[in-house]
Amino acid sequence: MLDVIEALLRRPNFVAFVTLFLWGLYITVVHHNLVKKLIGLYLVQTSVIFFLVTTSVKSGATVPIVDLAAGTAPEVYMNPLPHALTLTAIVVQVATLGVSLALVAAIYRRFGSLDENEILKRLE
Repeated sequence: MLDVIEALLRRPNFVAFVTLFLWGLYITVVHHNLVKKLIGLYLVQTSVIFFLVTTSVKSGATVPIVDLAAGTAPEVYMNPLPHALTLTAIVVQVATLGVSLALVAAIYRRFGSLDENEILKRLE
């Protein structure tokens, strides 16, 4: 058990990722309010972006601009792909949140409530 705690203390970014992910998942599953569900999904997406950023860091690496005259090894360069994917994920996250909030506003105008159970009762 002590080994597990020691391993977790060595990697606090993974602990933060798992905590944010599980917290967002809990909020999404437990709450019946649609806005709260969106907040939970936003936390899940943010935790995945946080995971991408923290795992793509390479200590002692430099920017990926290759100087052919210097003849340096490729291991000293940082991989730009995770950062590009992270930027893409942030754009998709913001767009998804905007569309979701517009749908929630339309649902509220139609049904007069944001509670999932009330909306399902009115649909029956």
